[in-house]
Amino acid sequence: MQIRLDPLAGPEIATLLLEHLQDMARHSPPESVHALDLDKLRQPDITFWSGWRGGELAGCVALKQLDPEHGEIKSMRTAAAHLRSGVAAELMRHVLAQAVQRGYRRLSLETGSMAAFAPARALYTRFGFVECGPFADYVEDPYSVFMTLTL
Repeated sequence: MQIRLDPLAGPEIATLLLEHLQDMARHSPPESVHALDLDKLRQPDITFWSGWRGGELAGCVALKQLDPEHGEIKSMRTAAAHLRSGVAAELMRHVLAQAVQRGYRRLSLETGSMAAFAPARALYTRFGFVECGPFADYVEDPYSVFMTLTL
């Protein structure tokens, strides 16, 4: 898979992120949806990558700098045609390497607590993430699971 910085300008990524937001809204009440739209992903503290296989968008991931030693994984998504084919693991390895290169000591994320998010939680656990309390601007929420990894 080719992973590249993405300017968030192509129709493929717009479609994948819209699917992501719609899926989050399907499983969580509006106040518990923390997924970012295109405009919110275009902030200077966020770096966004897309993964491509054979010219087809396979997935995406973003890394938000919370402070000089702490980053947050955002917008991790695998395109439906590429589910269970290792896309998320490749993206995770990439974002972990980027976090280490930036000198982060900690990487955190928020994901859903419902059954639909069990595969995501399992992936994060396989990579060493453990549950933690809310971080950054998050608050306790029964629809959220907060996870962190010391790098």
